[in-house]
Amino acid sequence: MSSQNDIIERAIATHPDGLILDLLDEKGNRATMDEAVDEKIPMTVFDSLPPEGMDITAVGADFCEQGTMAAERLANLVGKKGEVAIMMGVPTAPNHTLRAECEKKVFAKYPDMKVVATGVDNDSIETAQKQASAIMQAHPDLVGWVECDASGPVGVGQAIREGGKTGKVKEVGLDNLNDMIQLIKEGVAESSASSRPEMQGYWAVVSAWQRAMGQKTPKYIDTGIDLLTAKSL
Repeated sequence: MSSQNDIIERAIATHPDGLILDLLDEKGNRATMDEAVDEKIPMTVFDSLPPEGMDITAVGADFCEQGTMAAERLANLVGKKGEVAIMMGVPTAPNHTLRAECEKKVFAKYPDMKVVATGVDNDSIETAQKQASAIMQAHPDLVGWVECDASGPVGVGQAIREGGKTGKVKEVGLDNLNDMIQLIKEGVAESSASSRPEMQGYWAVVSAWQRAMGQKTPKYIDTGIDLLTAKSL
């Protein structure tokens, strides 16, 4: 988070016409964002939620719906029973936290399902792979995985494949990184709930441009969610 604040501060020093941000910590980033407000630099956030009370357009999907979609699909894949795990992204990131909370609520509905572990990958594929391998060794009866960021499901998928658990441990991932799509095509991951990141980037730029031109912009732009499967791909 401190590294991100340093980057934002350096950007503010150049007096840009706008800032487009993906927040890692809405509270920790607040002071730096207030500096941008003081400098009259308009901001847009994407794949995130703005700090409470700030007049900022946010571009993204319904993160709770996305996590719920992934968790419900996994629950159905495993017959709504068994041990499952959740791979967190960056714990302070508002979108990652919200997905995790909503995934846990889904699993809590089913008395025969239990979340036995939560990893923290800090949006690193390598970290996710290492933690997923360790968790599956510690919980040999694990039947499935969901994640909260884009890097996590790639690392988890790699751990499933390398551990010889393809088909035995189900995975429903997030978003549409090329590696994620490949894991679905290979059958390592069953599917992925994608928040259309390319569309988020497009509308974040459009919103920032409109703000730079002095135009009013929506409080929230919802880009929707796609369910990616081997069939749909």
